[in-house]
Amino acid sequence: FSVPCSAILSSYLLGERLNLLGKLGCLLSLVGSTVMVIHAPEDEEVTTLEEMTSKLKEPGFLAYAAILLALCFLLILYLAPRYGRSNILVYLTICSVIGAFSVSSVKGLGIAIKGFFSGQPVLQNPLTWILVLTLVASITTQINYLNKSLDIFNTSLVFPIYYVLFTTIVITTSIILFKEWVTMTVVDIIGTVCGFLTIILGVFLLHAFKDMDVSLGNLPQVLQNEQTAPVTRDDKNILIEVDNSSIAPEEKPKVFMLYN
Repeated sequence: FSVPCSAILSSYLLGERLNLLGKLGCLLSLVGSTVMVIHAPEDEEVTTLEEMTSKLKEPGFLAYAAILLALCFLLILYLAPRYGRSNILVYLTICSVIGAFSVSSVKGLGIAIKGFFSGQPVLQNPLTWILVLTLVASITTQINYLNKSLDIFNTSLVFPIYYVLFTTIVITTSIILFKEWVTMTVVDIIGTVCGFLTIILGVFLLHAFKDMDVSLGNLPQVLQNEQTAPVTRDDKNILIEVDNSSIAPEEKPKVFMLYN
């Protein structure tokens, strides 16, 4: 609901435009999210911090985390100072990449909290404090760059694009870390991919046509204006048409006017 809620609330509270295509984009985002939930994979059962530690130490996830960190430092140190205020993707990509670490940290801390209430010595496990520090650092960075993006760009654009980027990173992280797609059927895989593509289509409609004045009331007029758009002709064609009009029954003096 983050995409339609942010678009609708920004329309009413901030006075930002939400046309017919934007509303259709919100609807498609809801439909795509519903399809993804129906076909979503089940979480792999991870009940202890030791199992979480073994997941985090796997070579595939370590390589993936290293790539994300390198990309994040590149965005923060090089691209953000130069292009952050002109390109909406820079700040939002930073938030999305950092979101992979925040989601993984929340997953691990959830396991730690369960273990704490069941009497396990989770406070003596170094992973607990590593996850806490990672979560604090990642959430602080996300809030910082998300607020920067909201200060510069339209709210109804920031949240949809952020949703797509963040969801893509989270799905990829879950695949690599928890291997959630291993037990999925072909139908569920196709349904998940189609649902996500539907969300992207909805976000595209919300973003690409945000400046068009399209509503149910003026939709016939907009279509008619598109069909009857005037054809631009140069001076040469106009002069030829005027010259060919000499076959008219009434002979009148002709005056040719050239404009620069």
